[in-house]
Amino acid sequence: MVTKIKEREYKLKKDRYKQARSGCSRLFNIHCRKCDNIVAVYQKDGVGTVLRRLYMDRILAPKILVGLQKQTLKKISVLKCEKCGHILGMPYIYKKEKRKSFRLHKDSIIKTIKKLDK
Repeated sequence: MVTKIKEREYKLKKDRYKQARSGCSRLFNIHCRKCDNIVAVYQKDGVGTVLRRLYMDRILAPKILVGLQKQTLKKISVLKCEKCGHILGMPYIYKKEKRKSFRLHKDSIIKTIKKLDK
């Protein structure tokens, strides 16, 4: 079953993590590199273009990935494309900030900037 990400209006999260990264944020569509399926909509805070990890509290869609930071790490499965099954990342705790995230495998994703409708 492939999860379809519906087009909707997303509200950017504003908290201490965003303020620590200069206060600027962007939305990205995260695609599987293998089949180009959109896996998630993600809010990236701060400057820089490289994504090494996806913080679970910054995933805005699909619903099955939203709110994973509230679960125990043992209950969270690997991040994989629902269309082709390609494994994109592994759940872990980023020790520097003590935040749950997915450590992305190198060259497993493609990110595109999601345009906000105004």
